[in-house]
Amino acid sequence: MTDQLLRPAGDDTADLANPANPLNPAEFFLVSGYALRDAGDDAAAEAAFRQAVAADPACGEASGALAQLLADDARWDEAAEAFRVALSQEPGRIDWRTGLSDALVRRGHAAEAIALWQDLLERRPDSASGHRALARLRIGAGQPLEAIEHFREALFLDAGDAGTAVELADALVASGDPLAAVETLQPILRRRPDHAAGQSVLGRAWLDLGERAKALAALRACLDADPADPHGAELLIARIEGDTTETMSQAYVRALFDRYAERFDEDLTIRLKYQAPQTLRAAVDQVLGAGAADLHVLDVGCGTGLAGVAFRPLAARLHGSDLAPRMVKKAGSRGVYDGLEVGEMTAVMARDSGNWDLVVAADVLVYVGGLAEVMAAAALALKPGGLFCATTERCDGDGFALGPSRRFTHSPAYVRRMAAEAGLEIVVLEEAVPRWERGQPVPGLVLVARRAA
Repeated sequence: MTDQLLRPAGDDTADLANPANPLNPAEFFLVSGYALRDAGDDAAAEAAFRQAVAADPACGEASGALAQLLADDARWDEAAEAFRVALSQEPGRIDWRTGLSDALVRRGHAAEAIALWQDLLERRPDSASGHRALARLRIGAGQPLEAIEHFREALFLDAGDAGTAVELADALVASGDPLAAVETLQPILRRRPDHAAGQSVLGRAWLDLGERAKALAALRACLDADPADPHGAELLIARIEGDTTETMSQAYVRALFDRYAERFDEDLTIRLKYQAPQTLRAAVDQVLGAGAADLHVLDVGCGTGLAGVAFRPLAARLHGSDLAPRMVKKAGSRGVYDGLEVGEMTAVMARDSGNWDLVVAADVLVYVGGLAEVMAAAALALKPGGLFCATTERCDGDGFALGPSRRFTHSPAYVRRMAAEAGLEIVVLEEAVPRWERGQPVPGLVLVARRAA
């Protein structure tokens, strides 16, 4: 039966080329191949497609059909070659370009797949499919920032596409910008609250931002939309509900201050009457005397460099670090630091063990709940006799709490206990007003602690 289907009537292929015959040889073998493939006879279908290619090498459809059959059988090298032939005949076929790209990636040739889509976008920069494909390849190559730009372009070209929005948001979370992910997803999910993948990514974004209740709501919406739970929402819900600690995630702090960088100085110094750097400098002068100089100073959580300005006169070397890249860039523009880096403060302090005469943390501890790790890292960073100075906001009791402004407060008793456990001697611990909020002074503390000589 198969033999008959592959052979034109009377086994006379010349007759098939007759204008009276509706199918030429290539078309006949192509139609036969599709019928055999649909019947589940892949071997005979492959033979038919190859006969179609042989009958008309310029028939892109025949090469494309053969390529897809080979890809379905995971014969990636042969599939790639057939897709290349098909594309040479019809370069605009996105499905064949996608097939070739997939085959190349399967064979470990991701760079060649990326070049394939770049070539398309040079000729067709308005191809949303091309931007999406290139973005996915960039994700696979561990390049989320590059992927984000292509996902954004795809979403611009294909406005409102929920799948693209979710992929963009996922890349934003991976790149450390969960706030942008939330902003991307919320308009889509208002229209499509049953989009399980979107709710899953939204839940992870809220979790990175420290918004546990919002994360749980999104993840439960994900489960409601798809009870089969392919996104692992139930496991993440269990993890959140089992974790009773309150802390401010690095992603939240980084996203908050990257967005805040351009107006940070004006808001703090004018609207919030920010005085933490001056308060700290006065406390350090109280300990060291007004003539102190030539110190090695580390400014952690340096922000835009306001504390750097206050402490530069004391420093032979002044180094700053902050989680938010845009804050670091603004600090660099002041020209007061000898070095700057993007980094988490405990990691920065612990890395340069015993290198610093003075470690400054102005308005930084308000983003940390438990202070044990911070105090230990500060003690490790200091030279014998070196000083750690910091401001925080004050609460009563013997512990810490997360206030309504999503800033942590610490009690004097708790600060004393954490410093002592880290081997730091409290030299100054006084009430202070590091800033104002809503027209009222914020009760705070200024701390200077010394590492034993």
